[in-house]
Amino acid sequence: MEKLKVFLVEDDPWYGEILKHDLEQLEYPDVSVLTTARECLQRLDENPDVVCVDYGLPDMNGDRLLEELLVRIPALPVIIISAQEDIKVAVKLLKQGARDYFTKDVHTPELLVRAIQHINETISLRRQVNELTQKLQLSYEIEKAIPGKSFAVRKLIGLIEKAADSYVHMIINGESGVGKGVVARTIHFNSDRKMQPMVGISVSAMTGEQFERELFGYEKGAFSGAYYGKPGKLEEAAGGTLLIDDIHLIEPVLQGVLLQVLQSGSYSRIGGDEKIPLTVRILGASPVNLVEEVQEGRFREDLYFVLHGMSIDVPPLRDRNKDILIYARKYIREYSSTNKKRKIFLSADAESKLINYHYPGNLRELKSTIETACATCSENIIHAEDIVFNEVSKYTQFSSRDKTLREFTAEIIADYLKKYDQDVLLVAKKLEIGKSTIYNMLKTGIIDLKS
Repeated sequence: MEKLKVFLVEDDPWYGEILKHDLEQLEYPDVSVLTTARECLQRLDENPDVVCVDYGLPDMNGDRLLEELLVRIPALPVIIISAQEDIKVAVKLLKQGARDYFTKDVHTPELLVRAIQHINETISLRRQVNELTQKLQLSYEIEKAIPGKSFAVRKLIGLIEKAADSYVHMIINGESGVGKGVVARTIHFNSDRKMQPMVGISVSAMTGEQFERELFGYEKGAFSGAYYGKPGKLEEAAGGTLLIDDIHLIEPVLQGVLLQVLQSGSYSRIGGDEKIPLTVRILGASPVNLVEEVQEGRFREDLYFVLHGMSIDVPPLRDRNKDILIYARKYIREYSSTNKKRKIFLSADAESKLINYHYPGNLRELKSTIETACATCSENIIHAEDIVFNEVSKYTQFSSRDKTLREFTAEIIADYLKKYDQDVLLVAKKLEIGKSTIYNMLKTGIIDLKS
């Protein structure tokens, strides 16, 4: 366990040693007893994790020393221990930034031990978060997160690098399954916001009312069943990045609300009056062309222009033929590692079959196909017969390439609705799409069940 460096600034050496003895029973603190404020300030280059200060030091009172400590190390936890019980002084010091205030009595050693335990837990948790963040950053190094040698991928990587260096909101376009979420996270973890939260919310996964509550949060009593307040995704992502998936499905009224928030730079929880500054960068992901959505009146033009600080089009897998085997081998390695399997190989006929398929489900379909092949192959070699593509692919043959993605999607959904007696929830589950996508297409007439 990493040692917690504690400074005990106490002009009574005997009392200081008592406190030190009690703290060292925890094993992890490395405690130094200092007798003057001057000595404490001179040794700050040792980077203490917490400083315990006697309020009545002979060379500097607690107010002044606390101020000096927080100027030099703003996030430093400082505990004040005073011989006098003065509520006004305690409140003043706590407002000034002290972590705790204790009065010297028989309970002080016990209270100090508890305070140090809490601080140690907080610091340990922060270190774990930092370690996980660093691992995520390594996972999302651009070349690792977006592998490939095709021209389309090299162009995509160039756009990601530019996006990571900018601060504007942006739109990420691409068919379902191309990896828009990976692109968003790669942008975040290669930007100046990488140490701040990366939070996601999917419009298609909830109703408009649910989306509004999840986005802005709410106060206790804001609506029936709101027995407690809850922060929204905008608060959770403060200082970082918010990915809004299926942003084209935001209801018109909420589009107006979001526009007002982006323009004003602040928002409030539902049922609350406090204005919260907007410090989030928004990345909106959409499987359909938002320009077409604007032209057809389904997406607000003014909101589009506010969000469209920059745009990235993620190419479909069929346009990066050189990358298919790179991703296939990547998914094989991941499967072997997760399932503790020996190395699995692709035969020449399997490679040929993978390269010559058109992948309507893009990377998501390729990954699913590879995982199934890994599970069913024999002797750790994947042959062509082990590769079975999803039945949905029958709707998207090369001979029909002149159709739009929206038209293909509508055909597939319409066929499934007829097959399953118009059970929207069942069809949404079968096709792994949001039910609101189906309802939206039915409402706007994109899906015609009579044809």
